Amino acid sequence: MILYNDQLVKRGDVQIGIEDRGYQFGDGVYEVLSVYDSKIFRLKEHLDRLSYCAQQLGITLPVSLAQLETNLYQLIKTENVQNGQLYFQVTRGAAERNHLIPESSQSVLTGYATFKPRPIEHMEKGVSVITTEDIRWLRCDIKSLNLLGSVLAKQKAAEQGAYEAILHRNGIVTEGSASNLFIVKDGKLHTHPTGNLILNGITRVAVIEYANELCIEVMEQPFTLDKLKRADEVFLTSTVNEVMPIIEIDGKTVASGKVGELTRRLQQVYEARLKHL
Repeated sequence: MILYNDQLVKRGDVQIGIEDRGYQFGDGVYEVLSVYDSKIFRLKEHLDRLSYCAQQLGITLPVSLAQLETNLYQLIKTENVQNGQLYFQVTRGAAERNHLIPESSQSVLTGYATFKPRPIEHMEKGVSVITTEDIRWLRCDIKSLNLLGSVLAKQKAAEQGAYEAILHRNGIVTEGSASNLFIVKDGKLHTHPTGNLILNGITRVAVIEYANELCIEVMEQPFTLDKLKRADEVFLTSTVNEVMPIIEIDGKTVASGKVGELTRRLQQVYEARLKHL
């Protein structure tokens, strides 16, 4: 079963118009959520971000946030996804193809739940990444369906045997192709500040909260590629990756090449919070 606007229906029963603006223009927004023991991690924050992003694009949601919350829990129950992921998106709907936003169209929400194991092995051992120029549009704070810049960066990383691509604009590190980025230097956390150049990830916000609880200073300031490569520890965060250590950048090891102590502490706090959702 999948979620279609405010109903759960069979996947084969859903028909999306060929002139849906999500299909033709990427005119829509989306969310990816993690499910742990049949509970959704930070659902309110995801729904609040969905509302913000839809407002930024002038898209009216087809259901209320309260109804969407109810429907998402019904979806994971129906699909028996006790641990996994939820994906849903809202497009502006179908209208005659025109770059101008139609005066009237009915937005369309679709979503599904799926089992997906946590990347435990990668979180234990760490991953390698590459760096590449950030070619995305300048409203990265909107979680829109326009993802070609991220797709190309992610593909470039895969072709070089790397797990993720870390993006930069003229030497200033922004984030990953599908993740936020943190570095540790002299016991302090550094991450790019919020704004139009990065997505304020839900896991990013959680990690900053956890760091504050541990009395770890967090510096939300831009930093360079050079500082990235001289960091004591590096990790990325996302709904899918949680707190993911990075042990190699562009073929060179980060510090000792092992997962750092502060990264481990944040992983442990994250794990503990999952037991109290």
